[in-house]
Amino acid sequence: MSEAESLTGRAPPFGLWERSVAARYLRAKRSEGGVALISLISFIGIMLAVAVLIIVMSVMNGFRSELLSRILGFNGHVYVTGGVMMTPSREPLIARLKAIPGVTQAAPVIEAQAMALGQGQISGAIVRGITPKDLKDTKIVSTNIVRGSLEGFGVGDFGGDLILVGDKLAQNLGVQPGDALTLISPTGGATAFGATPQRKTYTVAGTFSVGMSEYDQTFIYMPLSQAQLFFGRDTAVDFVEMKLKDPDEAMALKPEVARIAGPTAVVTDWTQKNASYWGALQVERSVMRLILMMLVAIAAMNIISGLVMLVKNKSRDIAILRTMGAGQGSILRIFFMAGASVGLLGTLAGLTIGVLFCTFIGPIQQAVEWATGTQVFNSDVYFLTRVPAKIDWQEVAGIIGWSLGMAFVATLPPAWRASRLDPVEALRYE
Repeated sequence: MSEAESLTGRAPPFGLWERSVAARYLRAKRSEGGVALISLISFIGIMLAVAVLIIVMSVMNGFRSELLSRILGFNGHVYVTGGVMMTPSREPLIARLKAIPGVTQAAPVIEAQAMALGQGQISGAIVRGITPKDLKDTKIVSTNIVRGSLEGFGVGDFGGDLILVGDKLAQNLGVQPGDALTLISPTGGATAFGATPQRKTYTVAGTFSVGMSEYDQTFIYMPLSQAQLFFGRDTAVDFVEMKLKDPDEAMALKPEVARIAGPTAVVTDWTQKNASYWGALQVERSVMRLILMMLVAIAAMNIISGLVMLVKNKSRDIAILRTMGAGQGSILRIFFMAGASVGLLGTLAGLTIGVLFCTFIGPIQQAVEWATGTQVFNSDVYFLTRVPAKIDWQEVAGIIGWSLGMAFVATLPPAWRASRLDPVEALRYE
């Protein structure tokens, strides 16, 4: 197609000559009336904003996923308390609960607080009484034994005296497998003078680490029969803890569980138990997304200043193109492509940096810690032992769409102004 045909308006929209003119304007030096420096600044701003948004949201997704997997792996998804839990006739009920489709485990549990005395150290602890079989079925614990083993757990009279201790708790108390650990319960057996504190020494069978310091430095596992004796529960348990194939189905299964458990039972699920925690996490995630999306919009607004200057510097060229037959639509598309190219390239560069950063976040964390000589991610503060990152591609697509949308919107006003430029006025003072 000849240049004459291109300028008479018969060229297709966004054709070769429009793209070439837009690219020429974008690359033009300042001495030629270009705004390459401002375009570069706009490109860097959009790139960093998109990369930061992807990284932050991926890290927050990683936190939520890691915490959710550990909390729901360590704890139950549905809880049944009251009623038949106080009698030894609960076994038929537990069998019926296990038979519900989607239920993978239904374990009777005793959970109470106690004081733990180690080698000259003392600490508060949460003691969880559970059967040996149910403990082995709790994979997040049984497959993460750091020292010692589960061999002998629950064996012998009243379930034996072996206990499993969180690894951080064992370190704080100065004990290891084979050492003695004394537990003191404020509510022991009943006497003629009422309930008296119970004190007993147990042997540490092993230590576990689930990768979440809140659990590793707090929990102790004890055979169910020993816990009933130690806490004065007789034959009762505190609750039945149920785990499901899909934790998100907990609310849907509650009516069926309540029907089987009977009218005297109270049924709750993990969303109720952790309602305040997950609510705060969701609010924080939504607010952070909104703030960073505004940051992307602000970075995209830099395109306006660059294009306004470009239109002012290229007003003579615009007038010449118009007098040669270029239509208003062609001028609009030329400057739209010039600005949109900055937004598109910045978005793609930000996408690349964000995805690469999230993919190699582990080595990056190690490199920063090695270079600074400090621990940048303290597990005692953040509960997890490493910085998690989980890329949600649907969310990334939304970020890309938002960035491109903001860039295109920012490009339209100066491009529209360029298309409405009067050739006579533009050439009058040239």
